[in-house]
Amino acid sequence: MFYLSLLEHTLRLPPSLLSLPLQDAIKQELEHIFRDKVISNLGLCISVYDIRRIDGGFIFPGDGASTYTVEFRLVVFRPFVGEIIVARLKESNKDGLRLSLGFFDDIYVPAHRLIQPSVFLPAKDGYQGTWSWYYEGNDTKYFIDGVDEIKFQVESVNYPPVPLEQPEKPFAPMMIAGVLDAECLGPVSWW
Repeated sequence: MFYLSLLEHTLRLPPSLLSLPLQDAIKQELEHIFRDKVISNLGLCISVYDIRRIDGGFIFPGDGASTYTVEFRLVVFRPFVGEIIVARLKESNKDGLRLSLGFFDDIYVPAHRLIQPSVFLPAKDGYQGTWSWYYEGNDTKYFIDGVDEIKFQVESVNYPPVPLEQPEKPFAPMMIAGVLDAECLGPVSWW
């Protein structure tokens, strides 16, 4: 789920940071650039782990900032296919579920990948709609209502291309598709 990734970046260090020790100034600027950003086919950058190498310190004509080539490692969130993760319900609608890890909210479980037979109960009387599972012909309903944490299995991790025009809803640079249609998946209280 979390990895260390080695990167190299040419970094322009603003003069305002030159009062700090070089290592601290570079780390602060790298955190500003990379933290909470998604790098395609790498994942969501959580933080700078360490700095391995610093080269340069050149000041280009007409610029008051020094430029360095920095090799560093990032802590990156990128779940692998088949991994089982525990999340919380963020949203429920007729198309499926949207789950959240607290720091990452673009996890989707489509309706056809919920445990079957499941039925969507639409919103009424001020309550949001919810999914319900009917256990093996029994009349007992098990609800996915956001009270419990939900265990899901990662089916795919996608990095959609950046749209050319502003989309109607916010763009998600990394999306995780999950499934609940196997044993021991779903709200933890079910099992």
